[in-house]
Amino acid sequence: MLQILKMAYRDLGRNRRRSFFSALAVGGGLALLILLASVVEGEMGGALENAIRLQSGHIQIRAASYDENKTSLKWEDLVPNPEEISTRIAAVDQVKAATPRLYATGFLSSGTQSAGAKITGIDPLSPASDPYREGVISGQYLSPEDRDAVLIGRPMAEKLNLKVGDNVGLSLNTADGNVQEQILTVKGIYTTNTYGFDSATVFLPLAKAQALTRTENHASTIFVLLDETSMTDTVAPALSVSSSLQVKTWKDLNTLFVEWEDLAQSYIGFLYLIILAISVSVIINTLIMSVYERTREIGILSAIGMRGGRILALFLAESSLLAIGGVIMGLIIGVLGTMYFNVNGFYVGNMGLSGIAITDTVYAKLTMENLINLTIMTFVATILAGLYPAIMASRMPPVEALRAEK
Repeated sequence: MLQILKMAYRDLGRNRRRSFFSALAVGGGLALLILLASVVEGEMGGALENAIRLQSGHIQIRAASYDENKTSLKWEDLVPNPEEISTRIAAVDQVKAATPRLYATGFLSSGTQSAGAKITGIDPLSPASDPYREGVISGQYLSPEDRDAVLIGRPMAEKLNLKVGDNVGLSLNTADGNVQEQILTVKGIYTTNTYGFDSATVFLPLAKAQALTRTENHASTIFVLLDETSMTDTVAPALSVSSSLQVKTWKDLNTLFVEWEDLAQSYIGFLYLIILAISVSVIINTLIMSVYERTREIGILSAIGMRGGRILALFLAESSLLAIGGVIMGLIIGVLGTMYFNVNGFYVGNMGLSGIAITDTVYAKLTMENLINLTIMTFVATILAGLYPAIMASRMPPVEALRAEK
């Protein structure tokens, strides 16, 4: 076996440039696979994390009749005594935060400009509101006592030409079906680097939102964050506090994201195959050219007693050496590229996807599972690519091979 490897190494050295670029093709394919998998992992993971911390939480407690698409404010569709229920849920193991939230639809207006908005009443002091507190880029964050203050996203502020301290008109629906209007002051401008969310969501203290919508002591949902996402299915059954309330997990609340992820994975799998096919075709071409160039040599080896199985092993050894060299180069290039995009990311801006909380900047995230799987897949594909040229060489009749032109 050692002799076969030495012969394979020598044969590849005859045309070093071609061998190098063949291995580089394998390495480039692997590097591209690693980077692509890392970007998808980072995008999916980031979108899921954003959806949970900004919109859905890990779990929500709602009235059985509540329909989020209608953002109903009828009392029978809301959660009564939300503070009491939140306190009980917060005492459950694995629960990081539990807080009431009230959702309403309306629009903001400033001068001749107006924009639709999702008004969200929050407890400013809850840990679940940390993303909005930490995201304030101008002005100040809300306090529970604020009665005429509003927190708006940067895209909304840019659209309405608003800055901190400006007055803005707020119109929203109420529980009795009327429309409530009030002038509020922009206390702060925030960003979560998620354009779709920031451009439509404005925040009020929960008490103020309840007063404006006439839903005192009621909330749309109890927003629950857990210590670990993996504990959702375990904790959710323990939070069933009433037969009139339903428990929804993040999977129930992000069906569009789950479906989109499944679709994206299908397309990514197709891209994997294309990239591997290109790399494999380069290896096949290289080894077939090597077979034709060494036809007389193969005939001589057969004539002096080398069996077809050893000739087969010789060409498979060559493809193995190309695979090893390519994989090493691919790992170096792929890991370095992923490290760069893990730190710096790349800006994608507003992708126009509603219901999916993709950030403006996507960061690559490399997992050991992806790294190992892609490395093995590339190595095996390269070995298999050398199988056809190897079989072709091993089955070449010695007499015809010896008659071949030099």
